[in-house]
Amino acid sequence: MPKTALIVDDSNTMRRMVGDTLRSAGLTVVEGVNGEEALERAAGKVIDLVITDFNMPVLGGIGLVKKLRAQAKFKFTPILMLTTETDEARKQEGRAAGATGWMTKPFDPNRLIQLVTRLLA
Repeated sequence: MPKTALIVDDSNTMRRMVGDTLRSAGLTVVEGVNGEEALERAAGKVIDLVITDFNMPVLGGIGLVKKLRAQAKFKFTPILMLTTETDEARKQEGRAAGATGWMTKPFDPNRLIQLVTRLLA
């Protein structure tokens, strides 16, 4: 059974690029344009991995990570922040919220697949 990744980004282009990369590695992809929509899309589904942007309208990446971690089914789900943010304070904020990893945009598709493979192992 293929693993399912939830991709959350307010950029259609970024969601498509990440989605195509993950689908090429055999994953099923669910998408959300912001944290609020992502929570709705994840409800009732088995999500094996979350990849989220930091800066989004309605509910940003940090808020999404906190809300996911508050749910028992997402307590140990790998959550990767994929963002243009490189500031160490932002990374600390992500870790404190419960993010598993951090990758900056633009991303290298091969590196993303390697990281995802490691997170899902």
